[in-house]
Amino acid sequence: MELDYDAKMLSIQPEIIIREAKPFMELMMECKCALMEVETKLNVLNAEFALKYNRNPFESIKSRIKSPMSIVEKLKRKGYPLTVESMERNLFDIAGIRVICSFVDDIYAIAALLVQQDDITLLEAKDYIKSPKENGYRSLHLILEVPVFLAEKKKPMKVEVQFRTIAMDFWASLEHKLKYKKDISDAKEIFEELQECADIISNMDLRMQEIRNRIEEREDTNP
Repeated sequence: MELDYDAKMLSIQPEIIIREAKPFMELMMECKCALMEVETKLNVLNAEFALKYNRNPFESIKSRIKSPMSIVEKLKRKGYPLTVESMERNLFDIAGIRVICSFVDDIYAIAALLVQQDDITLLEAKDYIKSPKENGYRSLHLILEVPVFLAEKKKPMKVEVQFRTIAMDFWASLEHKLKYKKDISDAKEIFEELQECADIISNMDLRMQEIRNRIEEREDTNP
């Protein structure tokens, strides 16, 4: 009797899986649409900068949707229920965009223009450029809410946007790879060296900004 019951459950399992997965797939689709909305806004600002100032503030724009495994791991780590409703309520970085800029000033200029748009709501800002993390990490993180216009409804969706300079992104990429290395005997010394490298990179960003400002000042005085 138990075997017959198991066989019956197996026969309907695909339908159960599809039914249960549908809300998750819908949320992933909505997150992707929100990414496209914000990425379009950023590309428009980049094009306008290119026309007005004869240069592009962005080096690159990368977007991603968190993988199902990453979503589950974060929900578990934070102690949240493993439901679609919990994902929407508690995770603000399912949809993410990373904007790599040439200069620190460009980061703040573009971020300000983005959040001033009347259909964008700034939910949270974390400025790790002015206040770096303990390990030296620097970046500007914004949690934005943007409306997504679907066939039968308008739905507000959250998108995380990270702004970094080329140097900040280089440092963060290497630090991310190194921190997952195991059995490191001199971990404390390496941590201190990473902090030192972050400070060097920050100083380089400031110097490059100053050089650009000097060049632009001379262009203004010698049209």
